[in-house]
Amino acid sequence: MNKQELIRYCLTRTGAVEDFPFGPEPSVMKVGGKMFALISEDGAASISLKCDPFEADLLRAQYEAVKPGYHLNKRHWNTVTVDGSVPEQELLDMIDQSYGLVVRSLTKAEREKLGAAPAAGSAKRK
Repeated sequence: MNKQELIRYCLTRTGAVEDFPFGPEPSVMKVGGKMFALISEDGAASISLKCDPFEADLLRAQYEAVKPGYHLNKRHWNTVTVDGSVPEQELLDMIDQSYGLVVRSLTKAEREKLGAAPAAGSAKRK
């Protein structure tokens, strides 16, 4: 995948928008005003994605192209060099997971505006 393909895929997520808070490069993908992906291209494309800390460690051990988030909280973010060594479906799953983590962190009103399901554990008990 290249940078444009990554951006196109991210924009298929409900409510996702592209932003440029750091100038023309990198592309920042947001939902509800919060970043879920940071995409740049300096030779090979790279994408930084939010990740569960345990999952982040597993992915780093499994793929050499997955590193702790560059200029991000290294516990919760991975940066993936898109060089073909991570299977495309795995990369798309990582994007979906990042998007999902960010959506779950939004307020109930913001999630409802997106038409998203309630966050896990947020259902009221009767």
